[in-house]
Amino acid sequence: MENGNQPLLSSSREVDQEQEHQLQSLPVAIHASSGATFNAEDADIPPIKSPVDFFRAFLPESKKLWYLAGPAIFTSICQYSLGAIPQVFLGQVGTLELAAFSIENSVIAGFSLGIMLGMGSALETLCGQAFGAGQIDMLGIYMQRSWVILTTTGLVLSLLYFFATPLLKLLGQTDAISDAAGLFALYMLPQLFAYALNFPAVKFLQSQSKIFVIALIAAVSLLLNALFSWLFILKLGWGLVGAAVVLNSSWWFVVLAQLLYIFSGTCGRAWSGFSLKAFHNLWGFVKLSMASAVMLCLEVWYFMALILFAGYLKNAEVSVDALSICMNILGWTIMEALGMNAAISVRVSNELGASHPRTAKFSLVVAVVTSFLIGIIIAVILILARNVYPSLFSSDASVETVVRELTPVLAFCIIINNVQPVLSGVAIGAGWQGIIAYVNIACYYVLGIPLGLILGYKLDWGVTGIWYGMMFGTIVQTVVLFIIIYRTNWNKEASIAEDRIRKWGGPKQSDVEKPNGS
Repeated sequence: MENGNQPLLSSSREVDQEQEHQLQSLPVAIHASSGATFNAEDADIPPIKSPVDFFRAFLPESKKLWYLAGPAIFTSICQYSLGAIPQVFLGQVGTLELAAFSIENSVIAGFSLGIMLGMGSALETLCGQAFGAGQIDMLGIYMQRSWVILTTTGLVLSLLYFFATPLLKLLGQTDAISDAAGLFALYMLPQLFAYALNFPAVKFLQSQSKIFVIALIAAVSLLLNALFSWLFILKLGWGLVGAAVVLNSSWWFVVLAQLLYIFSGTCGRAWSGFSLKAFHNLWGFVKLSMASAVMLCLEVWYFMALILFAGYLKNAEVSVDALSICMNILGWTIMEALGMNAAISVRVSNELGASHPRTAKFSLVVAVVTSFLIGIIIAVILILARNVYPSLFSSDASVETVVRELTPVLAFCIIINNVQPVLSGVAIGAGWQGIIAYVNIACYYVLGIPLGLILGYKLDWGVTGIWYGMMFGTIVQTVVLFIIIYRTNWNKEASIAEDRIRKWGGPKQSDVEKPNGS
């Protein structure tokens, strides 16, 4: 592919009008991914040879990244809070209700979320690189294929919800927690199918940098969620039933608002209606989606296992409650990293699709530096407030004490987990999901979990020991990701992106410069 600053219509009158329109739109499509004003001279950045070059390039790239990351972070916080706010209100109702909500949300819904979000993340690679290359017409087809696959997956996963109670008892949870969480899981089935439609729609919109509409929908949903959580859970005393009504309604509001926006014609050529092409090559799409699912599931399930192991400790309700509060806070704080994950995934995939390997690499550097500094700031604030924030989540004194004891490890975990999702976003944008899945298996499940169990049970460190051991696995995984990215040949990755676009969406736009096959 030629550089983005070269005119692509220099030759032929043999190109038909549709091809000509696509060629003219390519530089705009490529640069739209950055969120900045279009300039015909935009191309791959020059090599960074000195600190002066680095700082000169840092600010423009930071602006492009934050154009995407800012709304994405806000959206992540809002959508995460859809579950966190009802959890806060349930903490004022009782320890059993809070434990049941936490177990269902972490184990049952967390398992499903990992699969759904992972399979949906295949669109970050495909839509991002196709958009960068100007293959706009394929975005809607990709989204429809993902809807078919995720809805079918949801039907299979619904069995997990129906048999949640015996499954949780089999996993060793107490009868009281298992019964309450199992009943709550049945109430939460509508949320499962909202996931199936939401995740592909979000990736579809993000790849086109339509991030502000996603953020607006999330903000409205959050306001309604907070209002009705207070009304149903506390005011009317509906407890877990009220939490289910609020969560299901919130997620379906998000889905319907996104679909209304997409179907209204605001996405141009990216959405041209439903098509039977969505059913073509489904098996190949399933394989790519499964590779993405395995990569992300291994990460989501890793922290799900932390909650699960806490349920085996003495005084399980207090341990689960305290750890779930810490996980709640960790989830909120790493929303910045997940927003940056989405932004860097779009930036890397767009720039690789546009054959700009140096820009893709430099965007990664900017994202990592930014996320690390933000993680440090959040961790310091949390340590300073360790005697205040536990009472916001629970009225039980023993739970508050355990939360305070866990604060140092929580703060360190925040720093690590502010960088790791950014590196994972690069992996998704570049299409490395299969490789990273193997890394996650080795670091998380061969190293982290066994070490956590030894520290927590054998050495009797309790929930703190389990967390320390598992966090060590995350540290090793982050180091391995750094090494992989450092040794990456980004020119080769740009070439691979071209091949991937040809495979999934037809010839790359630069190929139509040679209509006679010359």
